[in-house]
Amino acid sequence: MFASKLKMMTKRILTFLLIFLTTTITAQELTLRAGLRITQSQKIKKGIYLLDAPADTSHSLILIEGNNLIIDFNQAELKGSNGKMPDAFFGVALLIRNSKHVTIRNLKANGYKVALLARNVEQLTLENCDFSYNYRQHLNSTQEKEDISDWMSYHHNEKDEWLRYGAAMYLRNCDQAVIRHCRVTGGQNALMMTESDHGKIYNNDFSFNSGIGIGIYRSSANEFSYNRLNFNVRGYSYGVYNRGQDSAGFLVYEQSHYNIFYKNSATHSGDGFFLWAGQTTMDTGEGGCNDNVIHENDFSYAPTNGVEVTFSRVAVSGNLIYECDHGIWGGYSFNSKFINNQFRDNRIAIAIEHGVHNEISYNTFSKDKEAIRLWSRKNQPSDWGYARFRDTRSADYIIAGNSFNHHPLGLNISGTDSLRLADNSWAGEQKWKIDSTVTHIDTRSVEREDSVMSLPLIEKPNNPFEGSKDFAGRKNILITEWGPYDFRSPIIWNTNATDTSGLMQFDILGPAGQWKIRKYYGVEGVSAVNGEVPAKITARKLNGERTDILIELEYTGQEVHTPFGEIVKAGKPYRFQFRRFFQPIRWEVNWFTYDSLTNPVRFPERLVRLDQQKPVKSEIADKLDYAWWGGIRVGEKQFPQFITLASGQANIPDGEYELSVTWDDAVRVYLDGKIILDEWEPSRYIFDESPNRKVKLHLSGNHIFKVEHVELNGFATLALKLRKLD
Repeated sequence: MFASKLKMMTKRILTFLLIFLTTTITAQELTLRAGLRITQSQKIKKGIYLLDAPADTSHSLILIEGNNLIIDFNQAELKGSNGKMPDAFFGVALLIRNSKHVTIRNLKANGYKVALLARNVEQLTLENCDFSYNYRQHLNSTQEKEDISDWMSYHHNEKDEWLRYGAAMYLRNCDQAVIRHCRVTGGQNALMMTESDHGKIYNNDFSFNSGIGIGIYRSSANEFSYNRLNFNVRGYSYGVYNRGQDSAGFLVYEQSHYNIFYKNSATHSGDGFFLWAGQTTMDTGEGGCNDNVIHENDFSYAPTNGVEVTFSRVAVSGNLIYECDHGIWGGYSFNSKFINNQFRDNRIAIAIEHGVHNEISYNTFSKDKEAIRLWSRKNQPSDWGYARFRDTRSADYIIAGNSFNHHPLGLNISGTDSLRLADNSWAGEQKWKIDSTVTHIDTRSVEREDSVMSLPLIEKPNNPFEGSKDFAGRKNILITEWGPYDFRSPIIWNTNATDTSGLMQFDILGPAGQWKIRKYYGVEGVSAVNGEVPAKITARKLNGERTDILIELEYTGQEVHTPFGEIVKAGKPYRFQFRRFFQPIRWEVNWFTYDSLTNPVRFPERLVRLDQQKPVKSEIADKLDYAWWGGIRVGEKQFPQFITLASGQANIPDGEYELSVTWDDAVRVYLDGKIILDEWEPSRYIFDESPNRKVKLHLSGNHIFKVEHVELNGFATLALKLRKLD
């Protein structure tokens, strides 16, 4: 009896100790530190951790390795690269590698080149994380003029080439990943995935970034649903230029198959959806980004293409595509279906060159300048392997059951064979242009086939389209020097940037509140000095040798989220400004041709002999801002290889300045006889982008500038800008 009671008492004591020890261990929250390695499930002590990561992205601030781990960061916030601007952010905050069944929850990380990097992780789950305000480039384009250096290139990623642009999340070889309820804003790229299959990415908000919302490379059989990917954009100035510069809501590249994109909102992005088969297909003709399903998304208000799908077999159905340059650009699409989409106010709703065996049916087209354009060219580029191995005709189309409403031109078709054109309806005049190069037109009715597709099933899906009407129209894309304006802070925006009359017009936008002008110079006749947001004001530019305008305002009102992620509490004053500076430099510009024997990159000493040679072209200019495609043209001649020599003089007010130079292929810049930028080795720049370098200078009084520039072949650019640092 006693032994039995003793045994029971011992058991109770052991149970109590086990519960006590378990509770004690659970309560011991882990404090983050540089170099920390986590190999077991943990709860992190909540707080703000000011921790820089190693500059080398092969290392990280924190490393996680192991199987069956749950790491709850408890809203802890990692802040790196402290004191630097976003284009100087560096390092990887969190690296997860060689693991299985890892869950990361409730983490905030900002100020890094990459917030979270995962390699070789099976069944990774990321939930309720905020990776906003990490790396992004300082854009060189302005409202008045595009700068070519802002173009991005995503053609190759076999060696993680995409990492040069940074990312909030970067996954490589991470099958069956689940990413949900995460947020990324104020960065460049949100989620980038390479060689990662069978993932489920849903209920995320990756909006207002300057590059890519979600990008995939050699990644297949993933589901992307109910995500908000709005305003992932650069390279746009309303009414001036619409380039996009390879920004996109979705980027789908290089042999990425069988993915489903369902009920996502990707509006106001460079391309809403950008799919390209990849270099493998271009070289060999094999593969593509095939059998991707793009269903019931909103891709409206893209500066370039709502949907771009090229060299691939896809299904694009049930999507909204309003007010884009091209609604769908489907070059070289084959066996693809474009069905039940709604198009409105696009320049061209569907444009397909060299497409074969495609169907365009049961779509609604309204007030597009052109509804459908199909065509082919006589010759294919000689350096495309694709054209040697694939059928590149424009042929065998079904265009049936569509509704065309009030188009200046409904169908514009040329160079196309075997066109089935039936059962379409027209509101307004039936207008088309189908010339003699279109052969074998069949007008027999087409029997409709209803297809069945397997769509993602998500418990408690978000509504990514909620509130989308508030920002309808491309006019709401305002690109600042750090990316798209997000309407969460006040801004003064010049609405007629290219107007030469001298009368400047401004919108004051942002949260509701009061504004007042604190100071200004370079303008006169300001129409109002205070008021409520939103507002419109005007001012007249002062005439003078240079443009030097500052309008500084103060806002008081609602809570402000600044472009750099800082929060200004409601009622606290917040300063913002409009700044424009242009220092004319009197340039004498001469262009010379050369051959392989006098290549100035290989033989720079031969530049000194150019004074004995007559230039093929000369001009006087007040700025250097050039871009050439295929060489410099002089009359009827085009010279693919050329040299630019420019000498300039300017009288500059005393102050601190930044000289920004964009070039392709080689450049040197001299100031008062001393070299200040030497980029004479094109081999250092292996990617497609045109490089840009910035040099900080103290200038005062009269200065002499000299520029030497060489173009080897192909695309060329030379742009030099001087910015005053206040």
